[in-house]
Amino acid sequence: MSNQLPYYMPTGREVEVFEHSFHKKLPLLLKGPTGSGKSRFIEYMAAKLGVELISISCHEETSAVDLLGRYIIKGRETVWQDGPMTKAVREGAILYLDEIAEARPDTIVAIHSLTDHRRELYLDRHNEKIKAHDNFLLVASFNPGYQKGWKELKQSTRQRFISMSFDYPPAEVELEILQNEAGIEENIGKKLIQLGNKIRNLVELGLTETSSTRLLVDAGKLIKDGLPPRLSCEVAIVQPLTDDKITIQALKDLVSLVF
Repeated sequence: MSNQLPYYMPTGREVEVFEHSFHKKLPLLLKGPTGSGKSRFIEYMAAKLGVELISISCHEETSAVDLLGRYIIKGRETVWQDGPMTKAVREGAILYLDEIAEARPDTIVAIHSLTDHRRELYLDRHNEKIKAHDNFLLVASFNPGYQKGWKELKQSTRQRFISMSFDYPPAEVELEILQNEAGIEENIGKKLIQLGNKIRNLVELGLTETSSTRLLVDAGKLIKDGLPPRLSCEVAIVQPLTDDKITIQALKDLVSLVF
């Protein structure tokens, strides 16, 4: 593992909470909108603690078999192959389930025995019970605002985790992130933040997602590379947010006002 830590700018006491969560082996749930730094935070903490990170992006096709493992044909033999969750439990890694609410119910059920006093995993297909390695930690992320009312985590699952809320950082912190990540000048960074905050406050547009710090960084990188600011904002911020022509034009008008 590289000694170089991924760049991450703390906005509160999240580093302290994570360290205590790791030491006491308490599963951790990160709540917050897309692009607010949840994944980068986990990468940073895994590197800081010197523990391997295994990340899984959950979706509706993510099944328990995909995570636990399966028998495969190898030569003339049928052998068991651990899935990423089993590997993390057995070897001692931070298992990060990104957007856990998107996973299938059988996947959620599979983690239950890892999130209480048992800290064990049962592989029914392999007839094996694995006690979690001392360095194993289960971390999940959840976007409570995404398609509200459809993909919500059950309370029976949520209460198995301690939780932290993430949000877009204050302007001065976001500016530092933009300058570090995109290498842009302060005046450009301030304009991008101004644009981002205007979009975040435009609730009347009915956007499913809003302008994340990640999108602002992408726009900043394009501007730094010489692409005109308005075009950079259109392709990095406006177009990823919506396909609706009227909304696109409204956002482009906003970009023109700022740049």
